[in-house]
Amino acid sequence: MRQTRLFITTNAAAARKVSAILEDVFEEDGWPVSAFEVDEDNGIWSVSVYADTEHAQEAETRMTLALEAADLPTGIGHEPLDDDDWVAKTLRELVPVRSGRFIVHGSHDRDAPRAHEHAMLIDAGLAFGTGHHGTTAGCLDMLGQCLKENRYHRALDLGTGSGVLAIAVAKALPARILATDIDPVAVRVAKENCRLNHVASRIRCETAPGFSHRAFREEGPFDLVIANILAGPLQALARDLAANCAPGATVILSGLLPHQKARIVATYRQHGMDFIKAHIRDNWLVLVLRKRG
Repeated sequence: MRQTRLFITTNAAAARKVSAILEDVFEEDGWPVSAFEVDEDNGIWSVSVYADTEHAQEAETRMTLALEAADLPTGIGHEPLDDDDWVAKTLRELVPVRSGRFIVHGSHDRDAPRAHEHAMLIDAGLAFGTGHHGTTAGCLDMLGQCLKENRYHRALDLGTGSGVLAIAVAKALPARILATDIDPVAVRVAKENCRLNHVASRIRCETAPGFSHRAFREEGPFDLVIANILAGPLQALARDLAANCAPGATVILSGLLPHQKARIVATYRQHGMDFIKAHIRDNWLVLVLRKRG
């Protein structure tokens, strides 16, 4: 199906807000949203939505209404794309993401990692998580901080998507890792990314809605859990997540907006989790909790 790229050019601060709004607007449509710097010297960014051409006019109207409501720029450009061209174009636009010693890069940037960095090769595709989204990057930020204070032996990446966070743990630690997702396509992608990053022997990838899958019993209890999903599922899974944690376990939660902090912290406190710290990246909240005991 032919695609049309709808794009807005603006400054870095506005680009972060525009990207977050458009991801929310087009979440149900499954249309990719990307944000990238086009002029480093002047801090100019482009935020793009890749919509089906037959729905491009409707998409532009929805973009305009959402951005006007947030008092953000609405000068929308158009670029018709040939079939599949938008995939290659998106890949070219994605620059490496760095967080401490972690770097996430695509196959078009194999020369980007430095000798001391934990490099992860992740190409944009069907599964969420190239490191560019604020939730994933924020989790990497907090993972790096937690690794300065603790060493972990059994880790869980809940809602693994592309597998990037599980791979990050494997690059930094000789830990055994379980990576799960409710989407079998994501699990397939995660397995392939683990292979490409030479950590497949230490990461078990499973399609697992909830915590009923036997993998949780076989691989747990976990002393590190990273769950980058959304507030609703995080709240619903709090009891089972806590039950699968070892005493003293570190839990990193994301997919959250800042105003959801109090509700999530209170829910997890009821299940034996204490709040340690919070971090915001690109307007997304990351929480670090610790299981009592």
